[in-house]
Amino acid sequence: MIALLDLRSEHHTGVRLSRLLPRPSTDVASAEAAAHQLVEDVRSRGVEALLEQAERFDGVRPPAIRVPLADLDRALQTLAPDVRGALEEAIARVRQASAAQVPPERVTRIADGAEIVQRWQPVSRVGLYVPGGKAVYPSSVVMNVVPAQVAGVGSIAVASPAQRAFGGAVHPVILGAARLLGIEEVYAMGGAGAIGAFAHGVESLGLDPVDVITGPGNVFVAAAKRAVKGVVGIDSEAGPTEILILADDAADPRVIAADLISQAEHDELAAAVLVTDSDDLAARVITELERQVPATRHSERVRAALTGPQSAIVLVRDLDEGADVSNAYAPEHLEIQTVDPESLLARIDNAGVVFLGRSAPVSLGDYLAGSNHVLPTGGQSRFSSGLGTSTFLRPQQVVRYSADALAAVRDGIRALSDAEDLPAHGDAVDARFSE
Repeated sequence: MIALLDLRSEHHTGVRLSRLLPRPSTDVASAEAAAHQLVEDVRSRGVEALLEQAERFDGVRPPAIRVPLADLDRALQTLAPDVRGALEEAIARVRQASAAQVPPERVTRIADGAEIVQRWQPVSRVGLYVPGGKAVYPSSVVMNVVPAQVAGVGSIAVASPAQRAFGGAVHPVILGAARLLGIEEVYAMGGAGAIGAFAHGVESLGLDPVDVITGPGNVFVAAAKRAVKGVVGIDSEAGPTEILILADDAADPRVIAADLISQAEHDELAAAVLVTDSDDLAARVITELERQVPATRHSERVRAALTGPQSAIVLVRDLDEGADVSNAYAPEHLEIQTVDPESLLARIDNAGVVFLGRSAPVSLGDYLAGSNHVLPTGGQSRFSSGLGTSTFLRPQQVVRYSADALAAVRDGIRALSDAEDLPAHGDAVDARFSE
């Protein structure tokens, strides 16, 4: 059902440990050439390229790439009441947590009459991608849009693939979620082409280029983000979803198996990893997986993910070594299910988001925790963070100096500008004090 990896025979660190840990076989670099071609095709041919790519990859030609406002309004009106209520609750919670991420403006007084203001400016326009594929993700609309709104972004566009089941339209639940958030600009386009359209704009659609592109997607979306990075900002090159559970013998094997399955049902490439110092827990989790997997709706998909090279139960000597393994893996989602999860938290450096204890499953974070579920994958949590208001904000310094404050550093500026053989720099200061 799932591989067993025993690391207890010797102590592994650094590069060797990273190489031993299970990973999906997907490689963004392998899709770069194809994604670049798709992006350039949209850049040069616009709408026609988008329509052809929809037929090729989504199996349908959308009746209109830009979704009419009437369709958005209709989708909102037809949202199931329980779904709308859950979305409204998710919006409120994510908005509250996102607001806490916005840094206050700060003024640092260097000397009398000399101060630096640190302020955070939102980008002007963003393109938010909501994937299609094997599932429907209205929750990803919330996770993309809310932090952008809280950051103060003035112009927001959303893209999601055309759906063959809906005659080439965007899934109505996606549209309803977008309209619930006040979004009016939505496009039926997916994959690398959508990323290219956001980055370069499509004039005939009235689609202006954006400053930042965010949102998860498949390997071609990740490769397209890599291709346009530098033209626009991106959040991360999100790949297949991951869960790593760090657990001891006090954990409930039934719950752990359920959590592994919950991530595995996303995709055949999804990674599900349990790290434990307990042989007994490992054996009981395997028994639970054998019992639960056949009963879940997407059992074939789950089985493929759990038996793939990206999933395993990893045996370690103790929980400190387990924390080292987790940090080396740098998971998208980390659950700590131990007797004292709070104490182990101090040992954790790398994770997109950490869920502490039995009552904080990843499913909570996917929907209603208030945290964001757009997170770095593939070990990228070593150097990047989940989607939040900071994704849409730029730190900017404002310098205020009086004439007296400038005079106080005039000689220092002259000394340094002459030392660097840039005397005009010092001259520019001196000019302010000459008759």
